[in-house]
This record gives sequence, C-alpha cells and structure tokens, in this order.
Amino acid sequence: MDIPYIVVDQLDPDQQQIWKTYFGDADRPRYVEEGIWRRTQEKATAGQSGWADPGDARRRIIHYRYRYGLVPTPAAPAIGLTDLYLYHSASAPAGEITAHYDALRASLAVGGWKKAPGGALWMRRDLRCRITEHDVHPQDAAAGRALPGGYRTLDVRITSAAYAPPPSVRQLPWNVLSTGIRAKDRPGTATRIPDLSVLADLRPFQVEIGCGTSVEAGIPPLHRLHEIYRVTDRQGHEPREHRFTLSPTADTLLHEVLTEPEEKAAEFVEMFRACFLAEPTPALWALRELKDAGHLVGPVITHNFDVLAARAGLDECFMRRYDQAVPDVEWVEGAKALLVVGLHADRRRVQARARERGMKVVYLDPEGFWHDGAFLPYPLEGPQDGDLVCWATAAEALPALVNLLKQPTG
Repeated sequence: MDIPYIVVDQLDPDQQQIWKTYFGDADRPRYVEEGIWRRTQEKATAGQSGWADPGDARRRIIHYRYRYGLVPTPAAPAIGLTDLYLYHSASAPAGEITAHYDALRASLAVGGWKKAPGGALWMRRDLRCRITEHDVHPQDAAAGRALPGGYRTLDVRITSAAYAPPPSVRQLPWNVLSTGIRAKDRPGTATRIPDLSVLADLRPFQVEIGCGTSVEAGIPPLHRLHEIYRVTDRQGHEPREHRFTLSPTADTLLHEVLTEPEEKAAEFVEMFRACFLAEPTPALWALRELKDAGHLVGPVITHNFDVLAARAGLDECFMRRYDQAVPDVEWVEGAKALLVVGLHADRRRVQARARERGMKVVYLDPEGFWHDGAFLPYPLEGPQDGDLVCWATAAEALPALVNLLKQPTG
C-alpha cells in the first residue's frame, strides 16, 4: 500500500476552499480522524460478551488515528491519507492467543509482508506491522489489573512507515479502558409532543446534535464503523442483539488488513470521504436561520466530526475528546431549553447539566431507523421525567419550526 493513499481525487476549486477553511486552517485538527473501542468480557456485559464465570475475561481494544492532507497531482490537488496508525490488542486464554499469532503469521505471508531482521516487525511497501506478546501487559501491571491465570495479550500496531504516534496518543485507549464500562441512563417518563411548537415559549434555546443530522446528509451511521472494525458480530438488525467480537480466532479485522491492505484502506477512509463530500442539510440550514433570528443561542454542542454544522455557518462546541469525561460546554445565561437532535445517548452528560440549570430538555428523534424497508425501533436512552420528545426527523421538524416562528404573534 502506498502512502499517501488517495481518498478524494482532483478537488475542484470549491472543494479546495472547503478544505482550506474547514480542515487545513480549522479551529481544531479536523484533518485527524480517530476512534477507540474497548470491549471487555465481564458480568456487566454478559449479554453481549458471553461472560459466564470469573474465568471469562477476554478483552479487545481497537484504536485508530489517521491524518489526511492535500496531495499534489498533475491535474489538481487531492486529499490523501498521509499517516496511518491502527492498534489492536487482544487478551484471551493462552491457547487462543497462540492460535491468533499463528493466524497472523499466515496472513502476513498471504499479504506478501517481509520480516525485518532481528525483531517482530514486518514491512509491506509503505506499511509497517509490529507484533508484541505479553504474559502480563505493562499497562495492566501499571494499573494493578489482574487477568485470570493463563491469559496472555497480543498487541499489533500497523503504521505508515514515516509515522510514529507520540506516547500520549498511544496511551489514549488505556486511559479510556480505565474509566470502566459506561453506565447507561435509565429513561424516565417523558411527554410526547406532536411537533416543536413548544419551543416558541422556550426561547432562546440551545441545541445539541448527534449523528441523526449526519445520516440525513448521506453519511453512514456510526454502526458502519462497527462493521468496518468488526466491533460486533452484526448478527440481527437490532443493535442490542449484536455480540462483542472478543475471540481472537473469530476476529477477522487483522486478517483483512494484512492480506489486502489496499482494499481495507478503502473502508477505513470511507467515513472521512463521506463527511468531506456531504453538504449541509435543510435541517442544518434551519438551525442557522434559528440562530440568525436569535431563537437559538450559543454554539452547536456536538461530537459529530462531519464539519457540516460549521459549514452551515454555526459555531461548534466539539466534545469528542477522549481525555475529557465531562467536556466544557458553553452555556448561555438565560437559555430556557436544550433541544437535542438525533442523539441516542448522552455520553458527555450534557442533558443532565442542562436540567441542573433549570432548562427544559426537548428531544427530536424518530426513535428508530429504516433498514431494508422496515422501520426498526431504537429508543432514546436519556429522556427523564419532565422531558419532551418529538417523534420526527430533523429534516421534517426543524424547517417547520422556522416557519412557525416566522408567523406573526397576537
């Protein structure tokens, strides 16, 4: 695989300006894409991890960090993947780790990787693969974590040849692991509302958006990343049916990368390409109109990395920071409500903080999604007693709210 790996070829002038404004000279490194998953086999995750007794303590950690940049070509600049870092750590009984290591060696051979002298390093064109086996992982020793007797860990790092992430980056997944399992919210009794007209009496309000607005723009839902990185087995349509990928011998991610890296790289960059090529939707332009009219105040609170709110002319309070369990949020004095659009789970406790400020929390979400022509329920996790829930899409409800608030009163 050659680095840079072309992601979007021959940008037109408008695309070049989008890159310069929202990526190259942005207020945060939007040219970096990063993801972390930690999946552990324990009693609290028994339904998805297959835990049956204390001897079940398999663990899988995935961390990827990609950097994109402009790449000159004869016709016009392109966007290329310029730095690649993929970390995979599997902990399991020794026999499974041995079989896992044997399978990796076979995949390296199929993929045409060459072993470097004097170490567990393999090379293939502009890629490097390093494999390290641990009886006791140094991170577990440092944190005082004890896996069951007979467990071992195998770490695999795949990087572009010229990229060496700093220790702070390599430490991130272990910091996330140390926070423990996320405790899901227990929904209270919310009130259903037919539309967002209630916000006419709750002005000004703030907004928090999730991936619902991204999906409306044609960006794949986040569970597409689960498919690409084999986070779950993806059996069945209901997300709660999906079981964690924990058995190293049933984990196909590394085999796919090592045997056909160019083909897998096309999947790795899929989300970034979709985000760059997407356009702001009517729902986002409606938020801009609400902002310009003074009904919406403060920045858009979001963990979305698609940049679409910014491209619609809205300031963003970006929260997808792995080193902040409770990120800062710019609250506006006098805001009466928080409108939560297309966000299934409050992972940064924004809604709880809004309630503490006396703000009414209003959800806009269809509580489900379409798959193969069928609507599959996907209930919100966060609504509490006194909250309001509107069953509609952002594309439907937000332009309607703009039109409603334009109507003369009295």
